[in-house]
Amino acid sequence: MNWWSEFFASFLEHLKEHIIPSNIGEKINEAILQVKHYLMIGDYEVVLTDAVIVMWIAVGIFAVLFAVMAHKPKIKPDTKQTFVEMLVGLVLSVAAGFGIREDEARHIAPMIGTFFIMITACNTISIFGVVPPAKNIGFPIAMALCAIVYVIYISIRFVGIKGFWNSLIHPMAFMLPFKIIDILVRPVSLCLRLFGNVFGAFVFMEFLHIVCPLILPAAFGLWFDLADGVLQAIIFSYLTIYYIGESIEIGHEMQEHPENFVKKKKEKRNKKSTAADVAAVDQ
Repeated sequence: MNWWSEFFASFLEHLKEHIIPSNIGEKINEAILQVKHYLMIGDYEVVLTDAVIVMWIAVGIFAVLFAVMAHKPKIKPDTKQTFVEMLVGLVLSVAAGFGIREDEARHIAPMIGTFFIMITACNTISIFGVVPPAKNIGFPIAMALCAIVYVIYISIRFVGIKGFWNSLIHPMAFMLPFKIIDILVRPVSLCLRLFGNVFGAFVFMEFLHIVCPLILPAAFGLWFDLADGVLQAIIFSYLTIYYIGESIEIGHEMQEHPENFVKKKKEKRNKKSTAADVAAVDQ
């Protein structure tokens, strides 16, 4: 009887260890750590992380996929062409909602589409068991910096330096420090949103693969690996369009109604001259 009780207790202990291993933290930590590869170019040693390699593979696959879908457009579009045109139309309609003109929306559509395709490719590749590049904080930082630099560049191109400057001091000049802080915070917001969601989903999926490797990962992977990855790409692209629209709004108003801005300057000058006259009379 003692032998059976000892055997049964030992069997349950080993079964529990097999189903829920005690070293879950160590295994997740191993999955989180980036893999480094070293490439010698002459006398220089170049570091290639797993994020860089996976990023180029994912982007290459999606680039070929979209090139095939958009190849040789037809007068009567098929399913592939309809899907691509639907995505372009979605970008144009969102841009129009933020006050971006049609010609400007068509100009930014390729770049916004590039952000969307790149983030979607790098996020959804995890459904095949490949580590997503956004797990490495360097990828979200690079994407966020590229987006903000593009926002500033394209805003100046659309409304000029004067129009962009007016967007920083509107409606009052003392708003300038706050607008500058806002510009500096935007890449941080884009970066942390992308990194936090992808990194959290990656850790959760690794936990499911360790605890229950058969059923749950496949079910939850449809959301965390696929749907959430596409959603983060949509949010990133949407916010980029929003930042552009916000930056050029005042510039457009200045181009369409320059008299409003001239009146404001004249009113300020009149107030200053009136104040000076009153001070002179008092003396």
